[in-house]
Amino acid sequence: MKSFPIFINLLHKPVLVIGGGDVALRKIEMLLKADAKITVIASSLCKELKHYQKLKKIHVKIKSFEKNDLTHAVLVIAATNNKKVNVLVSKTAQALNIPVNVVDEPSLCTFTMGSIIDRSPLLIAISSEGNAPVLAKFVREKVEALIPHNFSKLASVMGSMRDSIKNRYESTQSRRIFWENFIDHPIVRQFLNQTKKLSVQQLIALVKKNEIKKRQGEVFLVGGGPGDPDLLTFRALHLMQRSDVCVYDKLISKDVLNLVRRDAELIYVGKERDRHTVPQEKINQLLVKLAKKGMRVLRLKGGDPFIFGRGGEEIEMLMEHKIPFQVVPGITAANGVSSYAGIPLTHRDYAQSCTFVTGHMKNEKLILEWNSLAKPNQTVVIYMGLLALSQICEQFIKHGASKNLPIAVVEQGTTSDQKVVTGSLLNITQKVKQEKLKSPSLIIIGNVVKLRKKLNWFN
Repeated sequence: MKSFPIFINLLHKPVLVIGGGDVALRKIEMLLKADAKITVIASSLCKELKHYQKLKKIHVKIKSFEKNDLTHAVLVIAATNNKKVNVLVSKTAQALNIPVNVVDEPSLCTFTMGSIIDRSPLLIAISSEGNAPVLAKFVREKVEALIPHNFSKLASVMGSMRDSIKNRYESTQSRRIFWENFIDHPIVRQFLNQTKKLSVQQLIALVKKNEIKKRQGEVFLVGGGPGDPDLLTFRALHLMQRSDVCVYDKLISKDVLNLVRRDAELIYVGKERDRHTVPQEKINQLLVKLAKKGMRVLRLKGGDPFIFGRGGEEIEMLMEHKIPFQVVPGITAANGVSSYAGIPLTHRDYAQSCTFVTGHMKNEKLILEWNSLAKPNQTVVIYMGLLALSQICEQFIKHGASKNLPIAVVEQGTTSDQKVVTGSLLNITQKVKQEKLKSPSLIIIGNVVKLRKKLNWFN
């Protein structure tokens, strides 16, 4: 982030616009909504600006720009088609420490004007930092479709209630909890949809009657997927944004973690081979402890919570303590990583079944049902098996699999750092060493790996 987003109060503040054409018009119309005191300097005006001048909404000077024109301005916008004038405006304004925007010239700007969604007093501005204004506009259109127009009414109502709620609830957290419950309250939704005729005073009375109850603690057991944040479910995103605290694992990617509510407390409980930051029993107890404090606890787990994720153990503890919880499935690594690697897990010509197993070793040995895994016409996906790769290959061959059976190892699957190494049971270990693959990596064994050459689409 190169630009810091802020909202400036321009009520009755002097703003200077240089230019009198259609581009200047668009900027001026936004400034008028902010009730700024606008002065326009231009050699001529377009029809619409002449109309605003007639209505005395803008003050106009038909002249060339001069340095002393900036004397009283708190904000400057240059919207001319004259490069020299735009440069002069920018340099003069910057010398005086006056914020300046030069339309379509990011290098001359000290601030840019985002693409705005107006639900006053609710405002949303989207910026590309001047690099791609059309993209910002495209995003604005998408977001705008998601924001109901009656949110303007809701924001005004909440503003009128703010002081009374501040007096009623002492802590920031308790006020936030109240407002979130308020927004979700059925009567408030009816008010917004005009299915129930209520005044603001009646809504405040609703609060005083304490009909919006104190929230009970809850745990959200959410699958964070294999790494790509675009693979999260809508439900996962919703709960990630509504949580007070996030308890997360090692396999959660930074991009996914960045989607968690910004002011949520983050608690890392990741596990690594031979080193558990927090033992599983402690994690279970932590979830209960946090929920009993009335907090909404996001338990964010890589992949799917119920596939090698110990999600079942965690909800057993929650049920024992009568803690409400929700489970949101995630795309498990086998599905996501194999898809991004261009390797279908089943194919009628190569594999009629698929088996998921964990590669965790005990006392440096991997104990699995090798006879079953080494059978032909199936795909075997091994989680967390990178350190046991040579042992896996030896056991497959020992139990009847061909030395030439295809195998793939995928590091950081579904992310921009994804690396895929393919080979056979005979040579894959050496290839992985040469490529210096690290955890987290997924192992895919079976003839379906042959399809990667044809079906690879991601990298």
